[in-house]
Amino acid sequence: MSSGPCGACKYLRRKCVKGCIFAPYFDTEQGMSHFAAVHKVFGASNASKLLLSIPANRRLETVITLCYEALARVRDPVYGSVAHIFTLQQQVVTLQAELAYVQARLSTLQSASSELAATTYSYVSMDPLFDTTVLHHVLDQQLDNCDLHSVARDFHSTL
Repeated sequence: MSSGPCGACKYLRRKCVKGCIFAPYFDTEQGMSHFAAVHKVFGASNASKLLLSIPANRRLETVITLCYEALARVRDPVYGSVAHIFTLQQQVVTLQAELAYVQARLSTLQSASSELAATTYSYVSMDPLFDTTVLHHVLDQQLDNCDLHSVARDFHSTL
């Protein structure tokens, strides 16, 4: 404890004794602000009792969870961390809808491209003197009509 009290003891304005349950998890710098949230939401006594009841090898995970829950509750007193879960679930739904749209659009473009290739092939096979530069020009125009750039823009703008 030569570097001063831990963040929890500093926040509580008490001497940090050897064996302090909070010392390994709440450092002097950032620990004070994190412990302030834990103290406000759960109370120092409850946090201490909880940590003492958990095996030492699981305490770090517990402190991380306590801090996360406490900070979420301070930010949003009504919903806490559930608000973040709802936001993530909504993002999943939105991304699934975007994926379905892009897959449908891709399927449409692929079938249009296949039809275009079949039509162009039959046209070329009828005329052996057909100029391939005309073929490339026709393909470019028809692909432009499919408007791949707007599909890419639409997809990118929704991200």
